[in-house]
Amino acid sequence: MNKFNATVRSDILKMIHNAKSGHPGGSLSCVEILSVLYNKILNISPEWKKSPDFEKRDRFILSKGHASAALYSVLARKGFFAPEELMTFRKLGTRLQGHPSTRTKLEGIEVSTGSLGQGLSMAVGVALALKLNNNPARVYALLGDGEMQEGSVWEALMSASHKGLDNLTVIIDKNNLQIDGDVNDVKSLEPLDEKLEAFGWQVSEVDGHNEEEIETAIKNAVKSGKLCAIIANTIKGKGVSFMEDNAGWHGKAPNDDELKRALEELNA
Repeated sequence: MNKFNATVRSDILKMIHNAKSGHPGGSLSCVEILSVLYNKILNISPEWKKSPDFEKRDRFILSKGHASAALYSVLARKGFFAPEELMTFRKLGTRLQGHPSTRTKLEGIEVSTGSLGQGLSMAVGVALALKLNNNPARVYALLGDGEMQEGSVWEALMSASHKGLDNLTVIIDKNNLQIDGDVNDVKSLEPLDEKLEAFGWQVSEVDGHNEEEIETAIKNAVKSGKLCAIIANTIKGKGVSFMEDNAGWHGKAPNDDELKRALEELNA
């Protein structure tokens, strides 16, 4: 694990521990995906609205809004706001709400998300608007696999295909767990790749913790000129042994001893 990703994972755990609430499992599973996007893919500046090319920026939409701790950490570490603010996570009056909901106040947040199943619909709307305005910017949406049980997701996938929105790339954080347990037990998505293809999407599958694979898949999607969905196979709670592949850590804060153990593992 590289230093940036270890720092982000440490931030996630400290933020959730300090707030005494949050979603560590799904935040930890998407760290490499966010790292690749913000370090190697997105045409975006921490100067935000001060940038002369602000309207041509790429748009990132975190549909699985409960993983906000991961996004906030990445934004802070990339200079969008001071890392010291991370410890206000989920506190009264903070800009760092439990789900990204301060679009007009926090630089780097495009839309308010967190009501699962709605983020992709917003991404489709943004992508369509960019197309109509001949804006070269791209849209990237990160979904959870449990979220894909929502019918609105499939309506959005169908709409994007119908409109030919090749400026939209969907990445699915497939960690196979949701709040109620195993995704396949709650409502199976399989065969996910074939279902996406049937809706008109070109599909690739990667190790969601292998940055080289993620970067290659995203760049290939951009070059293809087609609607592309990337299934990123991940481990819920990645990086902390006692949280990995454990649905119990979907929405639970670590106590003092658990935080200490987790940070020791990340810093080993």
